[in-house]
This record gives sequence, C-alpha cells and structure tokens, in this order.
Amino acid sequence: MAKASKLSIKVVDETIVLKRPRRGGRLREEVWQTRAGEITKYSLAYINRLVCQVDNGRVLGYDNSHDYHHRHFMGSVEAIEFKDYASLAARFREEVQELWRKEDEQES
Repeated sequence: MAKASKLSIKVVDETIVLKRPRRGGRLREEVWQTRAGEITKYSLAYINRLVCQVDNGRVLGYDNSHDYHHRHFMGSVEAIEFKDYASLAARFREEVQELWRKEDEQES
C-alpha cells in the first residue's frame, strides 16, 4: 500500500449531515490520490453519537491509516482484505443501508 505523500492530493472531502430519523448523524468520505489516479489514502465513516458513544461516535468506518486497511464498528477495529476503493465504497454503502434498516426496525 502506498502512503499518502506530497504527490497525493485530496480529491474527495465530503460530509453529509443526516436528517430525521438519523438527526445528528453524518456520513464522511475523504480520498487522496496520485496524479496517475492511484488512491493512496481514504476514510469512510458513518458517525452518530446517539448510536455509538465510543470511537468519536463512529458507528461504521473504513480507512487505511496506520499502514493497513481496516474496519471500525462500534468501537472495534479489525483488519480487512482490500481489493479496490470502488468495491470498498460499495460495501460501506450496503452496510450503512443495512444498519439503517435495523435502526428503523428498532424504532417501530
């Protein structure tokens, strides 16, 4: 895995503030890449302090800081297999949708 360096630039820096029923939650995406298009650093996170009071409210997240690809879930961290960023981003979106489905079931 290549580390982010002076040759990498941040190409995505987005935060979506969620409304009801997930008021106070946020989706966060940051991506750095080289001029050649190689992704060198990334961070995806669903943050909601009402759901998770540890890990700065990060309910679910993926990143490659600390020199390895890993998944955060409700305060736990585990290494993951990394194929490519597009696949990982799709996995993140699917997991967030499933978490929201479960949150909605608990509210009913």
